[in-house]
Amino acid sequence: MQQNQHHLLLIEDDLQLGPLIEQVLAEHYDVVRVTDGDEGLDAGLNGEFDVIVVDRRLPGRNGIEIVEALRARRVVTPILMLTALGAVADRVNGLDAGANDYLVKPFEFDELLARLRALLRTFTGEGPSISIGAWEFFPESRCIYSPYDGRIQLTVRESALLRLLAESPLRTFSRNGILRAVFESDEQPGTVDTYVHYVRRKTDKDIIATVRGEGYRLGQL
Repeated sequence: MQQNQHHLLLIEDDLQLGPLIEQVLAEHYDVVRVTDGDEGLDAGLNGEFDVIVVDRRLPGRNGIEIVEALRARRVVTPILMLTALGAVADRVNGLDAGANDYLVKPFEFDELLARLRALLRTFTGEGPSISIGAWEFFPESRCIYSPYDGRIQLTVRESALLRLLAESPLRTFSRNGILRAVFESDEQPGTVDTYVHYVRRKTDKDIIATVRGEGYRLGQL
């Protein structure tokens, strides 16, 4: 499991699709999979999960019943419901039960991952984001979402540095300008270089561009 991975509960009994979904999700999340509706409800009530993916048709309790029971017990974890039933009434029933989103089978895994990222951004209270290429940066919570590795936590100074550049993406900042805006007055210009290195190491080497003889600006990813 990678550091800072979100915990995901997958409730899916399909013998072929279930393991495949689990394998794809496990590249981005810490996944617990159960195959029975009653076990799924128990896991949802007693486990600590950041997001839940539940199939509508399950042995034991079905997905609608699981969602209703979780919401009745004041479990507010965001829930994405999977179903082979694509009629509008079926989607409405799932949402009315308390699901936050609905995905109809068959689906592309890229769409599933995108829906989950959107749910987590909405429900983790991470605030407004700034897009940096395919990356999503949340200055208020000091985290950035990689298109490859998921959520990456930044330190206060790393986040402040990246925010300064991201909010003025066409501007080149001198080392002294960054020093005044982000760091303490007694720091040396070399501190800026050090933190640029830290941000690049955590994210991507091109996320901050070096402008020779001038300083730094936001990179073009």
